[in-house]
Amino acid sequence: MKHFLLSLLVFAGLAPAKAQTKSPDDFLGYPLGSHFTPHQKVLDYFKYISTEAKNVKLIPYGKTYEGRELLVAVISSPENMKNLEEIRKNNLSLSSASKKPIDLKKQPAILWLSYNVHGNEASSTETSMKMLYTLVSASAGADQWLRNTVVIIDPCLNPDGRDRYVNYFNSVSGVSPNVNPESREHIEPWPRGRVNHYYFDLNRDWAWQTQTETQARIVLYHQWMPEVHVDFHEQSYNEPYYFAPAAEPVHQDINAWQRTFQVIVGKNNAKYFDQNGWQYFTKERFDLLYPSYGDTYPLYNGAVGMTYEQGGINAGLAVVTSDGDTLTLKDRIAHHFTTGMATLETVSSYSERLLTEFRKYFEQSVLNPPGNYSTYVVKAGHLPRLKKLAALLKKNHIEYSFGGDKALSGYSFETQKQASFKLERNDLVLNLHQPKAVLASVLFEPHTVVTDSNTYDITAWALPYAYGLNAFAVKESLKGTFNEIQETDRALKAIEKPYAWAFSWTGLEDAQVLIALYKAGIKVRMAEKAFTTGGREFKQGTMLVYRKENEKILPQLEERLRAITGSLNVQLEPIESGFVEKGKDFGSSVYSLLKVPRVAVVSGPETSSQAVGEVWSFFEQELKYPVSLISARAIGNIDLSKINVLVLADGNYPKEMIEPLGDWVDKGGKLILMEGAIASFAEKKPFEIKKKELSKTDKVKIRNYTDREKDDFEDAIPGAIYKVSLDRSHPLFLGLDSYYTLITEDKIYEPLAEGWNAGMLKPGGYVAGLAGRNVKKKLDSGMLFGVQPLGKGTVVYMGSDVLFRLFWESGKQVFTNAVFMVN
Repeated sequence: MKHFLLSLLVFAGLAPAKAQTKSPDDFLGYPLGSHFTPHQKVLDYFKYISTEAKNVKLIPYGKTYEGRELLVAVISSPENMKNLEEIRKNNLSLSSASKKPIDLKKQPAILWLSYNVHGNEASSTETSMKMLYTLVSASAGADQWLRNTVVIIDPCLNPDGRDRYVNYFNSVSGVSPNVNPESREHIEPWPRGRVNHYYFDLNRDWAWQTQTETQARIVLYHQWMPEVHVDFHEQSYNEPYYFAPAAEPVHQDINAWQRTFQVIVGKNNAKYFDQNGWQYFTKERFDLLYPSYGDTYPLYNGAVGMTYEQGGINAGLAVVTSDGDTLTLKDRIAHHFTTGMATLETVSSYSERLLTEFRKYFEQSVLNPPGNYSTYVVKAGHLPRLKKLAALLKKNHIEYSFGGDKALSGYSFETQKQASFKLERNDLVLNLHQPKAVLASVLFEPHTVVTDSNTYDITAWALPYAYGLNAFAVKESLKGTFNEIQETDRALKAIEKPYAWAFSWTGLEDAQVLIALYKAGIKVRMAEKAFTTGGREFKQGTMLVYRKENEKILPQLEERLRAITGSLNVQLEPIESGFVEKGKDFGSSVYSLLKVPRVAVVSGPETSSQAVGEVWSFFEQELKYPVSLISARAIGNIDLSKINVLVLADGNYPKEMIEPLGDWVDKGGKLILMEGAIASFAEKKPFEIKKKELSKTDKVKIRNYTDREKDDFEDAIPGAIYKVSLDRSHPLFLGLDSYYTLITEDKIYEPLAEGWNAGMLKPGGYVAGLAGRNVKKKLDSGMLFGVQPLGKGTVVYMGSDVLFRLFWESGKQVFTNAVFMVN
């Protein structure tokens, strides 16, 4: 290895290149690091290089919500590029535990470099151009490393967020950089460039794949399955550089080799940083637990995943740090370039060992999967959510089957005890003896082992709780009998002129029917109580379309209904008479006419952009229902004729908003307050909500100064699962037999004196995840979900994030109920 060469590359800036190939400086018309480069110009440079160099291939893999192209560049030696498809297929054979003989001495390792997943961490995309140019140029060192390494460069995972940041910066910066951190070029406005179009943090979306950028990228990722993946980030510009090895907690299923190689890479990175006198740290802050990061997701897929963090968010082209130094964009590019090249050097040096351990990882997964269980069985209590769970597993290449007929015993997610159950036809069976055993085990584990409270993210995410499905963890190795769910369509009695048509309300599929009816101008009623007619029992929450009241305004009613049911592939059940056998007749007030929601969501600096994004994305991408984003300043001018449902996502709302909103609700509006929004309204009239506080007699914990960097474990709740005690008669929880919520803060409320305490926390509600003693004590009892009648309107209190990162599937039902069902 020619270690001296990398130092020359760092100090010289770029390796010597063939005369006909332009450097980024020559192509862009300015020195790299003197300007931020718009995404399209970055793509133009990558495309230019692909036409000039023989050892690079571009692979487009999708587009963002705003239509920007996503692509990667694959670079290796000319010989490897000729055999690239064979290399890829061989690598996939290693990751599938195939018996195919592969000579690992001739097989290159794959290194994937991901840049700019957070749009305002903008130095890394600039670095990607420098990396590309260096690798395709005539550098002897780079040529040597590429003989046994294939490098994949994704120049920007979040083009929409990056361009939002770059466009803002370029619009406010002057002729020369203003290094004053208080100048506006360093103070980015809401919603900031970190997030994508729908304000999602794409670095938390790898496993859940709720966003189009992630969905497209993960398809490509599983077509290549790299041995090493590096995710390039930025942190506060007052911080030095961070690289692996990672901090605790490290998940117990991350194996010894994955930990060891992080140390090997870290030491090589440190060598070059030491030569330049650059500051850095390791083993702090950035842990390896939550499964949906750009470092952990690859780790749970057999790779060595690592995060590199350069100081620099909102540093612009130059900024004075708290130490009095001036940090420039050129500095940030140099640091990221150095770790990228040093990592390539290390991967090349350990190529055969990486491949050996990669193959062993998947062989071990099939023969001896991790954890205490061999099989997870998810009961088919709610088929629509079970299908969505199966779809998520398929996206992650996790194998599963369905059904059987066998008496079993296993750990019950519901009771958290050993229990007997019967395996039935549509139950999902996930056997861990498969290549994706580690990822599957991590996503399903009932309790995650957390070795340190100083974790960077949530500590519980078990999919049965997130999807609201009962499940069992079984020590026996089982496989289902069938590959697909068995669909059952009930034959409906033909009625010439029905009194009404009915359909159930159990999931988001039913919401699609309701929305289609609304769009057609059809009135819909909800049965507030169960009833029996024609020998069939209909549950509370059944939706009803009365023929006569709709034909008055829509003479072609039946034709419209046939068109809707045909397009959605659903059935509406005809009901012959308004006279029922059990319950109330159809003329009763218990069959209330539903209001068509006209929805707005408050957005702006008062709100959490990611919380607003969850609501916005859910309406547009999943419900396909119109929603208006309005500014908090517009609150005083809300027109009930245009908006009758107003959602306030997590945020800190000013007191000036409270009185106008109280008047608006009193006149008939529905106000949905989520998470921190509730705290802004607590104990302010006319809102009856009151915070629950711990007793003042609780002892103050004495902490050591040496522990000041750590979270106080007793007051920590980075993300834990609680079971909510439901008032199942309330429309807020229609379609749910039980509900588990993810709680990320210790806010809880006193029961409403006037209204409905629909969802309570009660003793024994804690299920999984990190929650300190003081937090558990506070959350032992209290109101989490409530509904307050106010004049002609309603206030819905939702104390936890039911739309958490849009992977908390059962919470979507709660939110949908709040919008459409709660009057």
